[in-house]
This record gives sequence, C-alpha cells and structure tokens, in this order.
Amino acid sequence: MSFSTETKNELARIFPEKHCCRIGELAALTRLDGTLHIDENQHVSMVITTESSPVARKIFRLFKELYHIEPKIHVQRKKRFKKNFLYSVRVGTSPKMMRILKELGVLGDDGEILPGIKKALIKKKCCRRSYLRGIFLGSGSINNPEGNYHLELITNNSLFAEEVVKLMDQFPELQAKISQRKKSYIVYLKESEQIAAFLNIIGAHRTLLEFENIRVIKDMRNKVNRLVNCDTANLKKSVEASLRQIKQIKLIEEKIGLNKLPPRLREIARLRLENPDSSLKELGEMLDPPVGKSGVNHRLRKIEAIAEKLSPS
Repeated sequence: MSFSTETKNELARIFPEKHCCRIGELAALTRLDGTLHIDENQHVSMVITTESSPVARKIFRLFKELYHIEPKIHVQRKKRFKKNFLYSVRVGTSPKMMRILKELGVLGDDGEILPGIKKALIKKKCCRRSYLRGIFLGSGSINNPEGNYHLELITNNSLFAEEVVKLMDQFPELQAKISQRKKSYIVYLKESEQIAAFLNIIGAHRTLLEFENIRVIKDMRNKVNRLVNCDTANLKKSVEASLRQIKQIKLIEEKIGLNKLPPRLREIARLRLENPDSSLKELGEMLDPPVGKSGVNHRLRKIEAIAEKLSPS
C-alpha cells in the first residue's frame, strides 16, 4: 500500500462534528472529482469518481447525512490497470439538486459553474482545514518520505489552483507553489516541515507520526553518512601526507643522510619512518618532551623545504 493510500484511508475515517465543516469537505471532493450530467429533460445529476473505496463510502455518508440522499455506488475495473477499481458515486436527479450544487460551490448563485472557491465554505479556520482535507482526498498525493519529499494537489483549473494556494497561505507554516503539467495545474509542497504541517492541518495525525519517524531516521542516516564521508576524506588526506613525508625523508637520507639534520628534525623524521600510519598528534605524543600537532607539522614542513632544495629540478 502506497503512502498516499495510507494517508487517504486515515482521512476517509474522519467525520467533522460541525455541519459547516462537513459541507466544506464534501464541496472540495465534488469540485475535484465530480462531473455534472444533464439529461434530455434538463434534469441535473452528478457523478463523483474515486479510486479509493473508503473515500467513496465517505462521500456516500456525507450526502446521506447532509442532504438525506442515498447515492448509488458503481464499481468497475480500470481498463489500463486490471487490479485497480474505480468507484463512481452517483447523486441522481432531485428537486434539491440545484440547491445542493450551489451550497457546495459547484454552481454560483446565477446557476453558472463557479470557477473558484466559494468564500462562504472557507470563512472559519475549521472549515478551511476540512476543505483542504477534501482537496487532498480528491486529487492529492504524497511521496513516501523514504524518497524525495513531495506533496501535491492536482486540478485542471488555473484559477482554482491559485485560490487553493491563497487558502494554504492562510496557514503561516505553508508556502505552496504552482507548476503546470500538460493540462493540469499542480499545487505542491517540497519542504519536509511544510508537508508535516499540512498533514497536521488536515488531521492525518497517524500518518504524520509515521512521516516524522521516517524523517528522523532518514536525517540521522544522512548525518552518519556525511560523517563517514568526512572521516574517509580526512583519512585519505592523512595517508597521502604521510606517504609524501616518507618520500621526502628518504630523499634526504639518500642525498645527505639524516644525521645532517638538526636534532629536532632528525627525531621527527625517524619517528615518521617508523610510524607511517600515525597521525600528527600521535607522532607528537611520541616525542620527548611531547609536542603538539602544530609543532609536529612545523617540523615536517621544514623537512619538506630541505627535500625540495635537494630534489633535482
């Protein structure tokens, strides 16, 4: 089961206590997944299509409790993917239909299709949360946080996409953006903190907990990898420096002999030859009296300068 499916299954079990919030959530669902049908007698009906059976059941229950209508649910296999099903919730012709469509913000007061979000549906903060939950149930998806962080809401209406962004902007922790993909408009979040905030806003608390757990483990793993990479790079650097120093000391030994070096340089040169794997700090601790890392480095640089003078040009 995908992370998106798990999230929608959790959200489908949430039924707001307030009447206004139930209308807000159903309004978003019908707006994104609904299709109007007009028969030869000018009777209007609506079909809301979803790939999620829990979402279909939620739509059925909301219509029944809000408007005392029992929609019909039709199930069929998707043609392209035989394992997947499409659930069509059909709200038949009813004397209430025009009033319902206006209340849900599908139609304006003039009976025309309303392109944006009906303002009355999102006046209260609780209703704004419910409306966003309905949008996610209708057209949202979220990546598994093990991969790239990404949450998106899809619509085929540019004005509606802009109004969704404005709606999300009313929550300071969200900064959504819009992109276009063929004929669709994508409202998306890519920052993990913002995705976590969105899940909290729409009430997906169990999913949020799982998201945060994965995020913490992922961040820890990334930090460990960075530390390992850093240690590996430092080790490689130390090995290369040690090999270079040994080569320089052997050159001096061959050309003039180590006995020609001042006592302090001769001592560190012999220690380096005897301890090729030791760090500068460890070499310093072997000296009598002990010398710090910077002191050892200073002596080795003097040896390097002597070797450069002895090296054939």
